[in-house]
Amino acid sequence: MLRENLASIRSQSVNSDIVLVAPPEDDEVQKAARDFDADLVADPGTLPGAINAGVSQAGAHHEFVNWLGDDDLLEPHSLAATTAALDIHARAVVAYGACRYIDDRGQELWVSRAGAWAPRILAWGPDLIPQPGMLVRTAAWKSVGGLDESYRFAFDLDLLLKLKRIGDLIAVPQVVSAFRWHGDSLTVGDRGTNLDESDRARLHALSPAARRVSWLWRRPVRAATRVAAWEVSRRAARIQARE
Repeated sequence: MLRENLASIRSQSVNSDIVLVAPPEDDEVQKAARDFDADLVADPGTLPGAINAGVSQAGAHHEFVNWLGDDDLLEPHSLAATTAALDIHARAVVAYGACRYIDDRGQELWVSRAGAWAPRILAWGPDLIPQPGMLVRTAAWKSVGGLDESYRFAFDLDLLLKLKRIGDLIAVPQVVSAFRWHGDSLTVGDRGTNLDESDRARLHALSPAARRVSWLWRRPVRAATRVAAWEVSRRAARIQARE
């Protein structure tokens, strides 16, 4: 899956530098880094720490940054779409698109097409901006201090909420990534902790007045998130049963 991931980045029409954050002593990791011309950085032991370590390698000439989980993929023409959107919209700090959910064999389960209205509900509703495939201005990433490493799961939501304060989050009208849904995925495997952390990130972003009434929507949002996760898992199980 890692090699498929790296190939999806290298096949883009937009040139990019890849930083692979992984155990550097692993022979397969070393070979993958060589084969795909990726820099190799030692894994510090946590996911947000690993992402920050990778982004810290960005130089002055790197306009945009993002991370991609080792089992996720960029769709063809993904970077062309997101870089073009950020080039056109000077106020935008993030460009994102639709995300294809796939199982561990690459079968499509779901396509998330949140569209342009997803940022409007970010501070109080479900996070419908797919992280795989989104692109962040490097200057904006540095301005908000990157990822908060006190989070295990909701660090991407926390980042988006911080970025939304300083610029626009814009959608491109196409599928830009594929997220692999399986039991080993961190966000799939510990849904309760993820929801708790998401609540913390949203409360931090709300005004004092909004925090006092946030209980009105907190439970419905948690319930909707669980139902969506259940539906994707149900589709995955149905595909496996057919095969």
